[in-house]
Amino acid sequence: MNVNVLIDSIVRQTTVLIAQLATTAGVRAPLAHVADQVFLELVSELRQQGLGNKVIADMFGLALRTYHARMRRLSESATVQGRSLWSAVLEYVQDRGTVLRADVLQRFRHDDEATVRGVLKDLVDSGMLFRTGREDATTYRAARAEDYAASERGARGEGLANLVWVAVSRYAPISAEELSRHVPASDEELSAALERLVGEQRVSVLERAGESLPLYESQHCVIPLGTPSGWEASVWDHFQAMVTAIGTKLASGRQTAQWDDAIGGSTYTFDVWPGHPHRDEVLSFLKHVRAHGLALRQKVEAYAAVASPRERELERIIAYVGQTVLGGTRAGAESELEAAPGDSEPASDPQ
Repeated sequence: MNVNVLIDSIVRQTTVLIAQLATTAGVRAPLAHVADQVFLELVSELRQQGLGNKVIADMFGLALRTYHARMRRLSESATVQGRSLWSAVLEYVQDRGTVLRADVLQRFRHDDEATVRGVLKDLVDSGMLFRTGREDATTYRAARAEDYAASERGARGEGLANLVWVAVSRYAPISAEELSRHVPASDEELSAALERLVGEQRVSVLERAGESLPLYESQHCVIPLGTPSGWEASVWDHFQAMVTAIGTKLASGRQTAQWDDAIGGSTYTFDVWPGHPHRDEVLSFLKHVRAHGLALRQKVEAYAAVASPRERELERIIAYVGQTVLGGTRAGAESELEAAPGDSEPASDPQ
């Protein structure tokens, strides 16, 4: 299969997921920064793969000079060195409380004006700034704590805390600085989330000789079924687990699956109908997997409590499961896609 076709297909499905997340429960999340964020993070990952700037520019179809210009524009403000334009504009308005748009444009005159206007709009859409007036009289005010309802702050606090909890559990031991690379929140929000998690004993602080910054770890991370807030952490954890499994399999150099593989994934599709003798069994598939996973985790934790191995001997095994029920599917429509030559059952093992 052409790898470009696979990449295009994954990008298409990812954009569908982003669109659904951005409109969940009537929300209209701002997306102005997404394209630039994808570009920056993709460049960062390509660099970690050992690629140089010339090769990366070629992969994006950009001249090297254009590539460097775009990186400078997105990485930091041309006016405030070492700061992204987004954070520099926000800090400028916060320091002054209320400011005219003309003053903002004058302060960041060395940056592209259309980009500065886009940042202001993004900050307003995200609730970080409030806007009044029109044209030259447009005024911006930084949001204050009292501008948010207590219930909204509580829900966001719990949601972010759960997201940080998952990240700490996955990447421990980890510093707050490293954590910011995985959880896109301000330093103040991350500090508050870590303080909350440590206070609730969900996360612990490690003191290590030679370490200038505190490290955080979590011995367990379980977000119970039915939790009313913080569902974002579960979505992120599930998606990241899937991507990690696929990435690990690709990094191993193996592109085929074997029955005894410890790394990989399988997808099973069942076509049933009301009255089918196995319909209830299929519908309860996820329930049974969850129950088995919970019981197995409890056994593993019970043994670890009395015979915990040294840290360097630990292996982390991540399993992820999901299930979807689609109605109105034409009978047999997917049968040709389910079985590959040599498969004994309708299943796909792409990893």
